[in-house]
Amino acid sequence: MHRIGCSDLSKGYPRFGTDGIRGKAISLLKPDLLIKIGYFSGLAIAGDGPFIIGQDSRQSSCMITAALTAGLNAAGREVWVIGLCPTPAIAHIIRRFGAAGGLMVSASHNPPEDNGIKIFNKTGNKITPSEQEFIEQGFLKEINPLEPLGQTHYRYELIRDYEKSLLESAKGQELKNIPIVLDLCWGSATSCGERLFRELGADVKVIHGNPDGTKINVKCGSTNLEPLKEAVLANTAQMGFAFDGDADRMIAIDEKGRVIDGDHVLFLWGTYLKNKNELPGKRLVATSMSNLGLEKAWQSDGGILERTPVGDRFVQAAMLETNAKLGGEQSGHILSSINGLCGDGLLTAIQMSTICHSLNLHLFEWLNQSFKPYPQKLINVPISNSDTKTCWKESEPLQTAVNKAKDAMGEHGRILIRESGTEECLRVMVESKDPKMADSWSSHLAKVALTNLNAA
Repeated sequence: MHRIGCSDLSKGYPRFGTDGIRGKAISLLKPDLLIKIGYFSGLAIAGDGPFIIGQDSRQSSCMITAALTAGLNAAGREVWVIGLCPTPAIAHIIRRFGAAGGLMVSASHNPPEDNGIKIFNKTGNKITPSEQEFIEQGFLKEINPLEPLGQTHYRYELIRDYEKSLLESAKGQELKNIPIVLDLCWGSATSCGERLFRELGADVKVIHGNPDGTKINVKCGSTNLEPLKEAVLANTAQMGFAFDGDADRMIAIDEKGRVIDGDHVLFLWGTYLKNKNELPGKRLVATSMSNLGLEKAWQSDGGILERTPVGDRFVQAAMLETNAKLGGEQSGHILSSINGLCGDGLLTAIQMSTICHSLNLHLFEWLNQSFKPYPQKLINVPISNSDTKTCWKESEPLQTAVNKAKDAMGEHGRILIRESGTEECLRVMVESKDPKMADSWSSHLAKVALTNLNAA
């Protein structure tokens, strides 16, 4: 069996990263390849039901959706096209209507010129490594359409079923007249974000609220919080929520302009559930990126914090193994048992706002009850050669620098270096109780990595 390797990448074949296939839409995701992805997805994923396809607002998304649909039809699979929707809507609709699987066309938080494909099986979870490998092997094969060909149906109305499930998650709690700002990032959240919060009774102010694929993630959303901060302060709102391009992540801002990231969400929401005896084993699942302050604060009250590699599939696997009900990433990708452990930024925002209101607190007051984070500095180091990116552990200059940093910080700091699963870069993170140490060592390690890993 031929396994697609790095030599094949030069021919333009993508590989699955930590969250599906992702890259430059024009150069990587060409129609003939997309048809193969659809076709071999249809063969790889068992089940008799339809395939669900949704998309974000990028200009390339319609073309990609059409090509994937053609491939699935060639594999004899029925397709329901949902249109513009958040990624978690695909998982919900798969489970709700007994679909065989689904595909989401989105590059998440990446810039507008990128796009990607996330593939789900009948459980609403990401496909397995073996299913990924089967699809990758298909890139080097020919398509032989099956009889009868599958049919395509346009089911745009199904997003309302997803919205209903989010409203039901509020359990009757309302947000009557509470001033809230939403940064919908010109992306998937524009499909239903404003409507949801208005139906809950909030006094809603929206920024970046139309679907515009030329602006998605550009100086807005969960990766650029300044516009949301300004809008919350200017409108004297109690809270604001920013989403990424496909709305599976959320970062919040309180009325003081302070950031509530995924680590704070885990601590606050987790504490709420723990106090209600609704958190089995007092257990949270986080990743290697989560702040050391979260870990120490959670453990100080008898809680258990499991750490996994970065990526929601790893968080989900650990949650299933340990029966955890809440987990997620610092970036705002939160998984809960409410919706079958699927990361959902809109669900997280609804839970945070309605729980806060039920506690009779403003968000800034609730944040005051959270942990004090250790200063962190993350630097993305561009790597010109994808083969080199995976060899950083063998770089003697970099490992020497890492050891010196560890000795200097001792127990009051830590270092995390990892390859990005979605970009050609190495992520260098340093965390220290002393912010100057975090800043200086991260800069030094990034410089060493840049110089040595990009050497000719």
